[in-house]
Amino acid sequence: MRAITLRVSRYDPAVDEEPYFEEYTVRVNEGARVLHALHAVRDEHDPTLSYRYCCGSGQCGSCAVRVDGTPVLACMAEARDGMTVEPLDLPVMKDLTVDMSPVIAKIARICPAPDAALPNPEEIAAIKPLRDCIECLSCVSACPALQVIDFAGPTVLRQEMRLALDPRDSGNRITDAIEKGLFYCTTCKRCLEVCPKDIDIPGKAIEKLRELANRRGLTLPRHQEVARLVRETGRSVERTRETFLEQVPEVIEPDGPVRDEVGFFVGCMFNGRVPQTALDAMGVMKRNGIRVIVPHEQVCCGSPLIRTGQTADVEDLKQKNIEAFARRGITTVMTICAGCGATLKNDYETPFVVKDVTEILTEYGIEPPAKLDVRATYHDPCHLLRGQGISEQPRALLREGVREFVEMPSQCCGAGGGVRSGVPEEAKALGAKRDEAVKATGADVVVTVCPFCEFHIADCTDVPVKNLVTVLLEGYRKKDGETGK
Repeated sequence: MRAITLRVSRYDPAVDEEPYFEEYTVRVNEGARVLHALHAVRDEHDPTLSYRYCCGSGQCGSCAVRVDGTPVLACMAEARDGMTVEPLDLPVMKDLTVDMSPVIAKIARICPAPDAALPNPEEIAAIKPLRDCIECLSCVSACPALQVIDFAGPTVLRQEMRLALDPRDSGNRITDAIEKGLFYCTTCKRCLEVCPKDIDIPGKAIEKLRELANRRGLTLPRHQEVARLVRETGRSVERTRETFLEQVPEVIEPDGPVRDEVGFFVGCMFNGRVPQTALDAMGVMKRNGIRVIVPHEQVCCGSPLIRTGQTADVEDLKQKNIEAFARRGITTVMTICAGCGATLKNDYETPFVVKDVTEILTEYGIEPPAKLDVRATYHDPCHLLRGQGISEQPRALLREGVREFVEMPSQCCGAGGGVRSGVPEEAKALGAKRDEAVKATGADVVVTVCPFCEFHIADCTDVPVKNLVTVLLEGYRKKDGETGK
């Protein structure tokens, strides 16, 4: 047995004006779950504590709560000393018990089709990744879109796709999904991150529903414009200035001895919209002894098309990009765009390894730059944090480049999944939340590793926003100025 202390959110709307925390110390067995700690609070301190539970084995979903801000099943998450337990981000009925009925009511039920056949093995295999949902609503609690817009939420759209795949159902699932907010999802994958059943709702439901919508001509007009641009130019952004690829040779040699060699996938935004950041990245690579090979025939990675369900041209883009790097014998391809990196890693099958610039620089080790005299915070791009599992590398590099680093809670900025172009009011509202978080840190600068995040956050805050590679390069220039190089 061991003693742990936990803070529990208490709230009885019949008598309390607002929720408050109570602290309890209880004794539990080694390996005890959060649910066991709540039982101990109820048995030893306060029998009026309200919370739900049933199976105790992760199958019913009734005991979902937030522990230190993250939705978990209380029966599966290990109890920790000092933890804070709160209800899901849903209307509170009492203490940790929330009203799930408004969301549950939106979950579609099958509309039996007359004389429908049973699903065949292929249909069953397609349905299987979506049918394990236990309706715990952890995903709904964590979804950023639900904070700012009338969106039915991840689990509701998961069910729409599950029924769309079932030959026994006669409902119009695509129209239903659009009415319930199909294009409001930023594909940030926060729902997957908190799902106790590891259901990839963005990849297996949202993007697939958008693909079906596209076949019916229901894709949002702004998204159609992006697809047309990719078909006509190979790029998802219009050329408004001299591009990165027009400014650099195919091989960029380092300033000193060659330590290693990488290929560089530049991405549409860094090629055409913000080429200076890509040039800054090349300056950092040169400084650290890394030869960079830049195939000039590379095209859009396809991410804007995949996320919006416009997949007809994606295979052609994949083949062009893979061939561009493979025929040069490149074994490691570097990306500096989080979206491009996640797409190359997760949606391609490549004969080469794909790594983010922060992975490359961390693995090789960098020459320490002079620290910029600023207090910096870091915004986690969704496609880097959840799409690639990269969190500490950019933070470690940023700490080397600034006087002070301060954390900021991770949340989608609203730029992804086609939302910035297709549902700008939602993107603006999520951006405003990022502005609030930035201001709360007192930072002089926001640093990120994604051109879409960089653009969008800069539109939503008056705090300067910079790419990490630019911060490092400025540190090297400051160092050279101090040493008289």
